[in-house]
Amino acid sequence: MSPSRARSLFARIFSPDTERPARAVVTPVPVAKASTVMSVLTDLEKQSLTEIPHPSLPEGSSLYGGTKVFPDYQAENGETYFTLVHGIAHESSVSFVAILQATRALRKGFESAIYFYGPGSLNCLATRGFPTTGTSAFPGEHNINNSLATFIAEGGKVYCCRFGLSLHGAREEDLIEGVIPTHPIDVQDALIHYARKGAIINSTYMF
Repeated sequence: MSPSRARSLFARIFSPDTERPARAVVTPVPVAKASTVMSVLTDLEKQSLTEIPHPSLPEGSSLYGGTKVFPDYQAENGETYFTLVHGIAHESSVSFVAILQATRALRKGFESAIYFYGPGSLNCLATRGFPTTGTSAFPGEHNINNSLATFIAEGGKVYCCRFGLSLHGAREEDLIEGVIPTHPIDVQDALIHYARKGAIINSTYMF
């Protein structure tokens, strides 16, 4: 196309006086179906894809041994297991794991308690959910809520620092049922309390 013809065409298309359907400017891009993906691969892409067969092992293959090295200890003489959590819900996997560990200790017979403080306090909110509370917007959004409810129902104690809640504008009234709110300076005394009881202390912290 000659430059003069191109300019003329451009002027007709973009002239404010020219009436045209919107689709003349915006053309929908067809979405490729999954079945057509392989047909657009280059020879090198196909070569790279098939160079090393994968998956190399069929589903169900054992990758790790199952030997437990340490004994499965059970609680003796009223032993206590105390967990500290300073990790944000869903941003720190250690928070969820700490709850599971505390629950396991409870089931071993330990007096088990979890203390959430700092940003860890957000783990204790019952208002989690979208678009409504209690509705999981993604699989696992309520894993922490459900695990804490189970822990409390089975006899565990959960403490939550009021100051930790206030740092993020969370309300005390929004705590999961059964969670015990605590004073900001209770964190240190709780640690002393459980240490004097001879508790096994698991302190988790997210940087």
